[in-house]
Amino acid sequence: MMAEQKKLPVGIDSFEKIRTEGFYYVDKTGLIKELLDNWTEVSLFTRPRRFGKTLNMQMLRKFFEVGTDRHLFDGLKISEEKALCERYMGQFPVLMLSLKGTEGRSFAEASESLGRLIQAEARRLQFLTESTRLTKIDKEALRGLYGAGLDAEGKRSGLKLLSEMLYKHYGKKTIILIDEYDVPLDKAYENGYYEEMTVFLRSLLGEALKSNDYLQFAVLTGCLRISKESIFSGLNHFSVHTITDASYDEYFGFTDGEVRALLESYGMSGKYEEVREWYDGYRFGRENVYCPWDVICYVKEHLSDPDAFPQMYWANTSGNAIIRRFIGQAARSTREEIERLLAGESVEKPVRQELTYKELYDSVDNLWSILFTTGYLTTKRKIDARLFELTIPNREVHEIFVAQVQEWFEESVARGKPGRLKEFTKALKRGEARTVQELFNTYLKETISIRDSFSRKEKKENFYHGILLGLLGSEEEWLVRSNAEAGEGFCDILVETDDAIGCIIEVKYAGERDFDSACRKALEQIEEKRYAEELAGNGLTTIYLYGIACYKKACRVVCTRMSAQGLDKPFEIQ
Repeated sequence: MMAEQKKLPVGIDSFEKIRTEGFYYVDKTGLIKELLDNWTEVSLFTRPRRFGKTLNMQMLRKFFEVGTDRHLFDGLKISEEKALCERYMGQFPVLMLSLKGTEGRSFAEASESLGRLIQAEARRLQFLTESTRLTKIDKEALRGLYGAGLDAEGKRSGLKLLSEMLYKHYGKKTIILIDEYDVPLDKAYENGYYEEMTVFLRSLLGEALKSNDYLQFAVLTGCLRISKESIFSGLNHFSVHTITDASYDEYFGFTDGEVRALLESYGMSGKYEEVREWYDGYRFGRENVYCPWDVICYVKEHLSDPDAFPQMYWANTSGNAIIRRFIGQAARSTREEIERLLAGESVEKPVRQELTYKELYDSVDNLWSILFTTGYLTTKRKIDARLFELTIPNREVHEIFVAQVQEWFEESVARGKPGRLKEFTKALKRGEARTVQELFNTYLKETISIRDSFSRKEKKENFYHGILLGLLGSEEEWLVRSNAEAGEGFCDILVETDDAIGCIIEVKYAGERDFDSACRKALEQIEEKRYAEELAGNGLTTIYLYGIACYKKACRVVCTRMSAQGLDKPFEIQ
């Protein structure tokens, strides 16, 4: 038994809290030294969500801010840099805004939300109103930030004013940290006030970062690198560090060594391969990294339940609408490329890392770029300055794609030919295996197939299972049960139709097109496990047993009928 096991910081991005309340911390303080060694007046780091951006910003604040608790950094890498710590630790006033919570269905609401953030930072610095180094006029200007509502000028120039007052009080220039700078633009685009928000942010950032004589340096983080012409115009000393850059590549996300150490700390080294399969695979610069949110959530859950299955933790923090939109806009050639990705292969694509939100959905080409920069795809290699070999990073993101493909298919079926769908369901309840096979083959040819070479057989079967459920869902009066307990096991699909006919469906993956064998196994399983007893017990006297074998975009369907007299002889489609 381990002497002391630190708590896991799920959802905690306060550096101070992690360091003072016994939470596990993966040391990223090397970022401080690299930032100072490669000093730039304004630095922007773009990384996908949940890769430690906010925690790193809190770390920077606690390192540089006047009055910091130096013990927060005891034992960390940066503490070994004695001269650097002496010169920089606790030596600068710091302003920090996190824009991740900015909301608003209109520009007025979003502007008010941003104004409240600036006011909150001003209230944190209320001691300035008592400073003997500020004039009466200075203090009056500050009090203008504390009112019930901040006017437009206060919102635009509030950060610059605060940095000037801090300079006058401390005699030192201010460090400005702006976390998730692009969230207001995302919300603005969704709600139809993008142009107004662009103008506002361009003004705010210009005042704080471009024409500010009281700025020491600034660091910004976000998911996307928004076009310089859009909101960063005029920033001459502006350095952008994206996921393709080698600089700072190990400071956002967990490296393989950090994950191994974390697992060892909690006695879970035996889970390494599972964690690697599900949450590794991202390539930032020259470094392979894991999603920190996933790894920490996985470890925390497995401490409570060692037999828990891996979950899509990162996926569940967002709606993943970008993939759904991407699939919806995909032409046939793009759908074939998605199939290659789902098979564990890669595609070569030009990537634009500077876009405006207005351009994001203009074309499928731009959507490739967004999938890459937001973490749904990663790079296997950089072919030239703009051309990359892209692939799905890990099992979690693969499962997201599969789920979105299935949703897209269900929506496509709903919008498709109602007559064909009705013909399929009628054939199913009549035991017309040939018609069921022909129509199911048609649907498979129209969707995106799952032919994942590194997926377990049952995972492939689950995809076809999901497609069938999507088709059967059109019959609102039918009772359709998935993975239902029946007889001596769990049947893939049990159906009770609107006229008391039952269908039992068992799906098998026909590796290398071995359809006949797979169909036989499906029917044998239905009989051996006595699945029909469930429907017979509900009073159904006519029950069709279906064995359906699938491989890529083809299927084979066999059917036999069970009546009150017993099981009829199965027949196969030649």
